[in-house]
Amino acid sequence: MTGYAGKPSTAKPARRDTRSGRSPWSLPLAVVLVLLGVFATGAGLGRSVGDPLHWATAAGGETSTRGVPAAPTAPRPVSLTVAAVDISAAVKPVGDAPDGTIDVPPLSRHEETGWYDRGPVPGEPGPAVIVGHVDTKSGPSVFYDLHKLRVGDPIEVKREDGSVAVFTVNSVERFPKDELPADRIYGHDGPPSLRLITCGGQWVGGPTGYADNVIAFATHTTTRPA
Repeated sequence: MTGYAGKPSTAKPARRDTRSGRSPWSLPLAVVLVLLGVFATGAGLGRSVGDPLHWATAAGGETSTRGVPAAPTAPRPVSLTVAAVDISAAVKPVGDAPDGTIDVPPLSRHEETGWYDRGPVPGEPGPAVIVGHVDTKSGPSVFYDLHKLRVGDPIEVKREDGSVAVFTVNSVERFPKDELPADRIYGHDGPPSLRLITCGGQWVGGPTGYADNVIAFATHTTTRPA
């Protein structure tokens, strides 16, 4: 996924249900909007032209603010292995770019993946998010075959202390970029889980790039000690 320039997502975060006390979002609204926006446009990173997707304004015309890294409660991820589709890649933390958008691995390191460090550490409570490019001008990139994952395929995330968080794929889905199920992707609540995200679908060019996002949803199985 490349060239995050263009129209932001129109998806809206779920509202807090004060009657039940349940909040599907535990991140500030502005951070949620940034997270939604990152996958709204752009795709084949080397194919579209422009600056990263700007979230200069959020809902209601308010200026969005950058998130801050969550205090890690476990060792940070360092590598990702998905044997079923021959992925073996370094994992580097990514946060928010200076303009308030979510950052991504640079094109010069497009074979790396990026763990969003404003969210959970893989293997800790809540859905951890790892992003990767689908292609560049020179050809396929790290998550090019993400759409080929099948239910039951294992995903392993090695952490800096040598422990390995193991996940099992429970679905691989494709969504139009303006219809992302944000409440299924982001947050800090719930059991440990993982989302691998890239771009896909039809190439439409311009500021949009690919029309969709491909998301692999996985549940935590175990964490092997170092």
